Amino acid sequence: MTTEPKDVSVDVRPKRQATVKHIATRKGGTPLVCLTAYITPMAARLDQHCDLLLVGDSVGMVLYGMDSTLGVSLDMMISHGRAVCRGAKQALVVIDMPFGSYEESKEQAFRNAARVLSETGAGAVKLEGGIEMVETVEFLSKRGIPVLGHVGLMPQSVHTNGGYGARGRTVDEWQPIIDDAKAIANAGAFAVVLEGVAEPLARKVTEEVAVPIIGIGASNACDGQILVTEDMLGLFAINPKFVKRYAELGDGIASAIETYADEVRTRAFPSEEYTYKMRGANQ
Repeated sequence: MTTEPKDVSVDVRPKRQATVKHIATRKGGTPLVCLTAYITPMAARLDQHCDLLLVGDSVGMVLYGMDSTLGVSLDMMISHGRAVCRGAKQALVVIDMPFGSYEESKEQAFRNAARVLSETGAGAVKLEGGIEMVETVEFLSKRGIPVLGHVGLMPQSVHTNGGYGARGRTVDEWQPIIDDAKAIANAGAFAVVLEGVAEPLARKVTEEVAVPIIGIGASNACDGQILVTEDMLGLFAINPKFVKRYAELGDGIASAIETYADEVRTRAFPSEEYTYKMRGANQ
């Protein structure tokens, strides 16, 4: 007797817009589908497939050509957050708290996070950090600010951590990351992003932490996955090891622009097909 394969393509999202409560219930279930978004048209296209859309501070590198995320401002995040919320009807929208907007004190974090949610309509904020951010996460959670945590490789700490290399590739590096994830979850985070860690560590964190673990460069052992949309669509020449390119849109864009330029220079465009004509007898 053969057993039918499990249908893993079933859409388990709620019919209305997802909430943090819905995301939290997905621990150990069908993996969460998450991507980044920064503008309304892209958010609208991603929304029908994703459980969570992250307005990441990666916007600084993706749209503004910055070398890191450190130059991103709170106003930038709010502006792009508004745009994404206009396009998202079903996925939960989460907005990154940029560097310098929450580290000083829990009160600073609350003021800025409250502004982010009230001015964008997003459902939650994300902040980086482990044990050192417990007091802040507790403070926010108790005051109605849902928090998505972020541990492991933390881009906002790139200078103090010596670059973007993967974490947890030796066993003696594991415990601090495990402790960070547990601490943030226990402080009230509804889920935690785990970035850039070795597969065995990702599996252990996912098994030991009670809330969903959303991986990026952390293996399929996690409760969900997130990627920078432009990375997985092939819009950049640099391709991180953990990114599977599902399309090569960069090549397609370059080819289309080259053809357009050639046709403009040879006056092939606009042809009669794309030109307005006079009405009536004067055609």
